[in-house]
Amino acid sequence: MSEKDLNGRALKVAFIGSECYPFVKTGGLGDVMYALPRALQRQGCEVRVIMPCYRCIPDKYKRMMQHRASFMMDLTRDGRTFFVGIMEAELDGVTYDFIENREFFDWGNPYTGLWEDIPKYCYFSKAALAALNCLDWIPDVIHCHDWQAALAPVYLRTHFAGTPVGSARSVLTIHNLRFQGICGIEHLKFWTSLPDELFNYPVFKINDGEANMFKGGLAFADRITTVSAAYADEIQTDFYGEGLNGHLWYHRQKLLGIVNGIDVEQWNSQEDKLLTAPYDGEDVLQKKPENKKALQERLGLSTEGDQFVIGLISRLTDQKGLDLIDAVFTQMLDEHTQVVILGTGDPRYENAFRYYEGEYKGRVCAYIKYDESLAHQIYAGADALLVPSLFEPCGLTQLIAMRYGTVPIVRETGGLKDTVEPYNENTGEGNGFTFDRYEAPLLLDAVRRARRVYTEDRDRWNAVVTRDMAKDVSWQRSAGLYMDLYAELAEQ
Repeated sequence: MSEKDLNGRALKVAFIGSECYPFVKTGGLGDVMYALPRALQRQGCEVRVIMPCYRCIPDKYKRMMQHRASFMMDLTRDGRTFFVGIMEAELDGVTYDFIENREFFDWGNPYTGLWEDIPKYCYFSKAALAALNCLDWIPDVIHCHDWQAALAPVYLRTHFAGTPVGSARSVLTIHNLRFQGICGIEHLKFWTSLPDELFNYPVFKINDGEANMFKGGLAFADRITTVSAAYADEIQTDFYGEGLNGHLWYHRQKLLGIVNGIDVEQWNSQEDKLLTAPYDGEDVLQKKPENKKALQERLGLSTEGDQFVIGLISRLTDQKGLDLIDAVFTQMLDEHTQVVILGTGDPRYENAFRYYEGEYKGRVCAYIKYDESLAHQIYAGADALLVPSLFEPCGLTQLIAMRYGTVPIVRETGGLKDTVEPYNENTGEGNGFTFDRYEAPLLLDAVRRARRVYTEDRDRWNAVVTRDMAKDVSWQRSAGLYMDLYAELAEQ
């Protein structure tokens, strides 16, 4: 992909989403909204990111913002208008436009509850498009993310059809289909003022009384992407489709899976100041033991013998396969195995892991909160990282683990299946240990297989470690695939 694609000029792409690191981040969406635009800029694309101006954005970033414009915008069916302010900042070469409205975004946390969030993101999707017209910055493609921005493709072809921004094409990315923006039909009609004919089964309607914002956006978007090829296939099935599998199958010709990358500057074991002994692929086998010992000492784990340290960095929820881990936890442990857990979530799992820590002092540490420095140290100090998810659209932890030479143990689903090649005991090939069906004994078998290679065939284990360190987990290739998609759309 050359830097210039459309009659000698750069492609222009606007990202619309509800969160973006480092301003606001609650999950992987925030990482993608930050890292992908930067990767696209490096490939010659001109990118703007549009997001809400939440009160919780740290002051140091608010001080970077400058007021660009403000106007009133009609929104609701009864003709009520709302203030739209545009605050702008630049970070690492990317322009960020923040939609300012205290009525919607001055509550503190980004997400509060569907009753409040539905109006908030109806407003945001429309205001983002209006802001592009106001700024006279008309993109070739508008790239929308998850249900919070799903109305933008609908507004683009309805309320904005005769305006400059109406010439843009749209992409809607599914990061997690479990969250869809479902509400009463009359509630959505009121807050969008969209035509009545859209509130039927092909677009918003899901039953006699309810509408689905994500469903409408998927119907109107020119292309649908999701964050791995395997997840694109899975969401067309009953088990993974979250009630939209038939809708996605109907729109399958415009559905594409592009796996996420990670920010390799943020996650760089050679430059990571949070590590005891930074390292790269050349000295990982010498330096990783130093990081393991430092991790063990910080968490009160025994440093005697050659322990096999398994890390778990996760939200503690059913989706992440915690019920499987709980079912076989005591069987995973032996005198040469230690487990480190970092995360918060369901009290059932928080309490279970606290119990295991109490029962197995020196072999288990349950750190039930999030600590960024400890996350880095686990990635560097653990031998293996456990990701046994029920479903996983892409997953970032396994990519970070590989970047740090920590071998992933994963279930073959979504992006985990796309990024982790199963270890082959005959050839020694592969870059992780996997299991297919969602069953606790299969998870236990994968852990035992990994431990056996670590303890009995260290040369092959080390080969997997160095292979993982060499794997390209950056955004470069995926950004190139998005550039191809944008160019194709822009030329139509």
